Amino acid sequence: MVVKELDGAGFDRFASENSVAVVDVWAPWCGPCRMVSPIVDRLSGRYAGRVAFGKLNSDDNGEKAGALGIMSIPTLLFYKQGKLVDRIVGAYPEEVIDEHIQKLL
Repeated sequence: MVVKELDGAGFDRFASENSVAVVDVWAPWCGPCRMVSPIVDRLSGRYAGRVAFGKLNSDDNGEKAGALGIMSIPTLLFYKQGKLVDRIVGAYPEEVIDEHIQKLL
């Protein structure tokens, strides 16, 4: 169950090096982000070896968050073969997030 802490410099490499990747864009002050974080941690264990999980702190990486078009957090970005294919904005239950991951496999 490893969720990689990402920064702007390593973000693109992370998305392109993993066939399926999920990135949680968050900030420490964000209450809904704190609700989503343990869900991402659990899913990273469930999908270990099949899906790579990362977290991007939008406060520390504002330029990258802006380049990704992040307007609200939490935002979950879903990548397949290095391309952004899906995103959800807001705090959703684990089942909804899991459905989005299942579509990528």
